[in-house]
Amino acid sequence: MRDVLRILIAPLVWLASFSAIYGLHGLICGHGISGEVFGMISLQRVLMASAWLLALAAQTALLWALHAPRFASPSSFVTFASRTTGWTGLVATGWSLFPTVITTYCL
Repeated sequence: MRDVLRILIAPLVWLASFSAIYGLHGLICGHGISGEVFGMISLQRVLMASAWLLALAAQTALLWALHAPRFASPSSFVTFASRTTGWTGLVATGWSLFPTVITTYCL
């Protein structure tokens, strides 16, 4: 069971991050959160960029843990598969959530 968790943890964290960030986008637009930080950057963009960076940090920490010998599986296949899905989760987080950072405008 731990081996299945090692393999699936990164995609599950990506799924939770994806849902949370797009939910945050809906809250920002639905409740009309607006304003500026330091008079230059919109509060919407700061919130979305912070959430995206937090998701990237979580995936990076998870990937680091999957490469640590302490959390490694005795099976070489599970180690390879978990590291592969870890890298996939990191890339998916960067690629699929970045558009919310650069296109956060509510109409």
